Amino acid sequence: MSIALKFSSRAFALVLALFIFLGPTAAIAQPSVLPSGGGKALIDTSDTVILLLDHQTGLFQTVKDISVAELRSNTVMLAKLATLLKIPVITTASEPNGPNGPLMPEIHQFAPHAVYVPRKGEVNAWDNEDFVKKVQATGRKTLIMAGVWTSVCVMFPALDAKASGYKVYAVIDASGDPSEMASRASVARFALGGVTPISTNAVLSETHRTWNRPEAAELAKLYGLVAPNYAAVMESYGKAQEAALQRK
Repeated sequence: MSIALKFSSRAFALVLALFIFLGPTAAIAQPSVLPSGGGKALIDTSDTVILLLDHQTGLFQTVKDISVAELRSNTVMLAKLATLLKIPVITTASEPNGPNGPLMPEIHQFAPHAVYVPRKGEVNAWDNEDFVKKVQATGRKTLIMAGVWTSVCVMFPALDAKASGYKVYAVIDASGDPSEMASRASVARFALGGVTPISTNAVLSETHRTWNRPEAAELAKLYGLVAPNYAAVMESYGKAQEAALQRK
């Protein structure tokens, strides 16, 4: 059995156990705001667009505030999450044929519905009329942004989008900067400008909301991308469930 298949079966075992605990309503999808009223302050997937900005392989070589492996893994998680929850994705790059390089291919691989908007060299994606029109065409007002560099490629459009009336989240660990100092300054400037700094784990958990949904097994796998140790927890739990079934 392949590693991927093993992981899938163990993830299924975990979620199956959760479904048994939750009862027969576990296969019913949940709205963004639960009947209790909970979730009003959290991300509403029906109003959200994910913008992945300048995740270019050349720029990755300059990132120093996060490992490139972690940056790419977190970005892949966002792409997979968007596909699973049917959240629109828009990607862009200022000049992919230049030294900054092309976009990392995993984004469009795992989010085949993503729309790429080429720019004419503008550093700030919000300076590109086609990009802004594409965002506006979604009709959604919550933007989740990530990119390289955080202090430029995310910062500039984030502040402009906020000024244009959007609710904006900046995913810090799916973005990267040339130094820890640049990263800390970016987070401070986001906060001062009304842009909410957030982690990939928080994006996943806020949009996930409940295990009581049909996508639970696939969502469970995504936690292993943002928290590799959680993948180990799932594997050990899955193995324990397999052993328990074999003893019956």
